[in-house]
Amino acid sequence: MDTAGVGLNVPSSRSRGIAYAEVGTVADGAKVTIGCQTSGTTVTGTYGTSAIWDRIGSGRFIADAYVYTGHDGYIPNVPRC
Repeated sequence: MDTAGVGLNVPSSRSRGIAYAEVGTVADGAKVTIGCQTSGTTVTGTYGTSAIWDRIGSGRFIADAYVYTGHDGYIPNVPRC
């Protein structure tokens, strides 16, 4: 994950237009395990602009635009949430 040197707040939902509680942070450079992917609010991050959100734990989503996955769009073989 690359957030240009700062940690990324992890909201409890994949919509950034509404104030959802933050449930933690992920450090810049951290490796994350993506359990599933879904669509949500469009976000511009280190790796472009995307409406894909990656679930990294129960109730924990991060914008795919900050995660290097090696794929543009959804990752093959990763289920949809």
